[in-house]
Amino acid sequence: MAYINKQMLTAVVADEHGNIFELDGYAAAGMSGNDFFILTKSGTCPMPHGSELMMLPGRAPIVFNLATDRFETLETNPFQPDQRIYPVGVFNSPGYVNLHFCAYDDVGMDTPLPLFSYGALGFGKNNFRSAALQVDDEPRQDLRLMPIDQVQKGVDKYRKKYPDNRLMRHLEKCALEYGCPAGKNFFLGRYEAPLPTSVVCNARCLGCISLQTENNLCACQERISFIPDPEEIAGVALEHILKVEKAVVSFGQGCEGEPLTSADAIEKAIVLIREKTDQGTINLNSNASLPDRVERLCNVGLDSMRVSMNSVRKSCYTAYFRPKSYCFEDVVESIKRARAKGRFVAINYLNCPGFTDCEQEKQALFDFIRTTDINMIQWRNLNFDPRHYIRIMEKAAPGGSPTGMANLVKELSQTFPHLIHGYFNPSNQDY
Repeated sequence: MAYINKQMLTAVVADEHGNIFELDGYAAAGMSGNDFFILTKSGTCPMPHGSELMMLPGRAPIVFNLATDRFETLETNPFQPDQRIYPVGVFNSPGYVNLHFCAYDDVGMDTPLPLFSYGALGFGKNNFRSAALQVDDEPRQDLRLMPIDQVQKGVDKYRKKYPDNRLMRHLEKCALEYGCPAGKNFFLGRYEAPLPTSVVCNARCLGCISLQTENNLCACQERISFIPDPEEIAGVALEHILKVEKAVVSFGQGCEGEPLTSADAIEKAIVLIREKTDQGTINLNSNASLPDRVERLCNVGLDSMRVSMNSVRKSCYTAYFRPKSYCFEDVVESIKRARAKGRFVAINYLNCPGFTDCEQEKQALFDFIRTTDINMIQWRNLNFDPRHYIRIMEKAAPGGSPTGMANLVKELSQTFPHLIHGYFNPSNQDY
């Protein structure tokens, strides 16, 4: 135990005012599914720049008591018994996959946590450390490279140049009010630009960030309220493509519904873009629910598609996405059609430790990759209450024990050496 004790991170908690502090004598803990893990220096990384610490309201922290050699739930500070304490999780920066989520007890809590991911963390000798694995080091969403004064300059420039483009005005709000990194990147002229188009969705995702009607959850942003004209879409896309090296423009954003429901406008916009240039990567972030529409977009110049999935098992996928007018088989068919057209396809794999790396999901993922021939996995931390999510998934299908997120990524790399692991949509010059 001597080596392990030196490796253990100290537990971190918060008081009711959000003040964060260490608990001496208690090691930090993380969870995968319903299993508990002690956090160590070797199993964590320095908390990535731009990550945010979050207090979990109404919950009790679970920590490892070094004196009793066991995991314990603490509702009050053991050194100040009249002080209520709360768990602290970390919302890790883009490009980092949670290896465990924050360990907490939510007995008696019917309302899920707000729509964020809650990674496990502890305190080392000099710094906070996250139980996370870096899968993408591109600085596409590094906030240090997005000075707000330069974003504002871009906004001012396009207001003058495109006074009547409604999509430009919408992106201004995304960048300046919601702090959307994709919106900021458009006005800064770098990497990937967003092209939101859809006012409706044909799924009712539990963790939808643009529309919530149950569980007292709040959406993170307002959904776009209009379908842009093809000319408005093409105007934004061409400004970006013709000026940015390895430019990517993407339909399907957090501030909209499902872009395939606006396929007519998107199809016409792609035609307008490709009439002007063959440069740039035109990408679709989608639930891939409508195979015929996916094929139509591929036929007019769509380069790539990223498909959001929490699971590659039908029952678990359906329990989270709650499709209204399509089924899991439609998603698989869309992927196969896009690949048959030679398009680059990634899955936007919504990760929750203990579910994503459980035995049954792992085996299903390996089979799915063999069946669909996808090119990439984009690892995304699920923005949903993890313990609430685990219970929902357990009702949908048995999962088995967690095998470890790092082990899963490693085994995938060994079995499928050409499969790309990352976070961001790549340029077609990079695949």
